[in-house]
Amino acid sequence: MPYLFSTPDQQQEMLDAIGAASMEELLAQVPGDLRLDRPLDIPPALTEPELERHLRQLAAKNVNGEKRVCFLGGGAYDHFVPAVVDEIVSRGEFYTAYTPYQAEASQGSLQVFFEFQTLICQLTGMDVANASLYEGGTAVSEAVFMAQRVTGRHNRVVVLGSVHPQYRDVVDTYTRYLGCEVVTVPTPGGFAELEDVEAALNDQTACLVIQHPNYFGCLEDAADLVEAAHNVGALAVLSVNPISLGVLKRPGDYGADIVVAEGQPLGIPLQYGGPYLGLFACREKFVRKMPGRLIGQAADRNGRRCYVLSLQTREQHIRRGKATSNICTNQGLLAIRATLYLSTLGPQGLKEVATLCCQKAHDAAEKLASVPGLALAHDRPFFNEFTLRCNADATALRDKAARAGVDVGPELLASDGSNRSLLIAVTEQRTNEEINRLAEVLHS
Repeated sequence: MPYLFSTPDQQQEMLDAIGAASMEELLAQVPGDLRLDRPLDIPPALTEPELERHLRQLAAKNVNGEKRVCFLGGGAYDHFVPAVVDEIVSRGEFYTAYTPYQAEASQGSLQVFFEFQTLICQLTGMDVANASLYEGGTAVSEAVFMAQRVTGRHNRVVVLGSVHPQYRDVVDTYTRYLGCEVVTVPTPGGFAELEDVEAALNDQTACLVIQHPNYFGCLEDAADLVEAAHNVGALAVLSVNPISLGVLKRPGDYGADIVVAEGQPLGIPLQYGGPYLGLFACREKFVRKMPGRLIGQAADRNGRRCYVLSLQTREQHIRRGKATSNICTNQGLLAIRATLYLSTLGPQGLKEVATLCCQKAHDAAEKLASVPGLALAHDRPFFNEFTLRCNADATALRDKAARAGVDVGPELLASDGSNRSLLIAVTEQRTNEEINRLAEVLHS
């Protein structure tokens, strides 16, 4: 949209229309200490070619994952995205589609979302999935609210300390003024001890939130933790890495009640932290407490297959008092990307990707642990991510690797404030040469 400045005459016309004699009178209600009393400190205007050259120079400072070696983890990962994903999702009927308020006119979008839900159910082992949420953190919070609605317990939830800290922050923010106590179980060893979790659970607990693999990369004793939650009548909420389900047991197969995930690994590139995709699935008996929207399959008057909005219990579709979520739309384009990614890979392809991630991560862990001054922080099974303990300052090591064109991290602060740990994530994209290069950079 072009910017057209207003002339003094046009400004006066607008002031006259609202009954203000001048801009000064219009802004009089703003306290003086909040108003800028000097001109903006901006450089002189540039000509068009000078401006274009300047913007190109700024843009050249941006570096994507294709130009560097990426071992970054902590919730977003550098996976390969098949070309077919970008090709199909860029078609106009998908790329420009918005939320289907008139379902009968949005059959193409609804069909893709129906397929998306089906794939997420197959991936997680759950009965029903919704048509996506914003991202992994809000998906965890929505799961907490859903557990409160299902159990009728609104005053207490238990979250493992090994859950992503940003996810825990979102839960704290959402529940802060709702009279809900959020109990965090410490995990100093990098995973939850069953007896500590059992001590934190009681008959007032709505749910237990587990991340598996967890933020430190470790695998939790997920089945035992789920059973512990069920023993006190609480629901078990599992936050998972969707790629890990190519080799790990599906949460639905060991009794999880609600499964959520950050969908970024499913065909969504690293892009400045978002937008990403929240995955949400649960057991069928809880479906009417589910947030967001559910796409269903039906038949029209002529018996032809069609797709409908079966459940849409959100504010724009239902009275606010009966809405189960404030999710105002779904991440439709990103849900389509995930659908294309999963359908392109298929079960065998996903298993191969997950296996490569796991094998390469263990190879990297072995090589890095042999570097003087480095060691694995936790003696625990892991999938594609692990915590590296450093004798030196972790930030200094991260910066050193970055100068060599290799990105690692984030750093993990200890409870005493020390900075001696780094997260390392390894995907199917990383080669043996790149792993060896990382070991050499951190060794030198």
